[in-house]
Amino acid sequence: MFPEEPIYAQLARVGKALASPVRLRLLDVLDQRERTVEELARAAGIPLKNTSAQLQQLRAAQLVTSRREGTHVYYRLADEGVSRFLGEFQAFADGRLADLREAVRARLGSLEGVTAEELAARLEDPGTVVVDVRPAADYAAGHVPGAISVPVKELLSRLGELPAEAEIVAYCGGPYCVVSPEAVRLLREHGYDARPLDGGYLGWRRTGKRLAR
Repeated sequence: MFPEEPIYAQLARVGKALASPVRLRLLDVLDQRERTVEELARAAGIPLKNTSAQLQQLRAAQLVTSRREGTHVYYRLADEGVSRFLGEFQAFADGRLADLREAVRARLGSLEGVTAEELAARLEDPGTVVVDVRPAADYAAGHVPGAISVPVKELLSRLGELPAEAEIVAYCGGPYCVVSPEAVRLLREHGYDARPLDGGYLGWRRTGKRLAR
């Protein structure tokens, strides 16, 4: 044993907690809002029993915390530092791993997006309409100021609510969410000028932009 091994062993606890695609997915979902284990399993698309086991590992590394309300236990990120770290970690990995960039392109396509900085400068522009295509509960917990809630399942039936002459910026949960690219493609098929928000809601939130509730 080298003298510093106990120190590095503690550092490795965080690395171990992050060394799972499932746990990374859970962290991104929890970064949007707190949820019960059942809600988290549905949102992440992960079996309930597996979700509970993974949450215990994240809590052991102090990346998530929980509170009890009646018979329900709600989980959330431990603090804003975890959110910032996740954003920096994903950006670092994107800059290092060509395979990650290729996996993102394969899943999300190559649509040209709008950055959070670009959108922040255009929020007062009446020619820009921001559409949140996440579930209504996620929208209610926090959203881009001025965004309107049109869950993707309702988008086709509510196209008439969107002004045909505006540029529509659609966003979903996070940087790897496929919902907003799908929404943009549907909008374009119906003649709308539409682009996705790079990074989605989490990209906006992690850059410290103002939120509405």
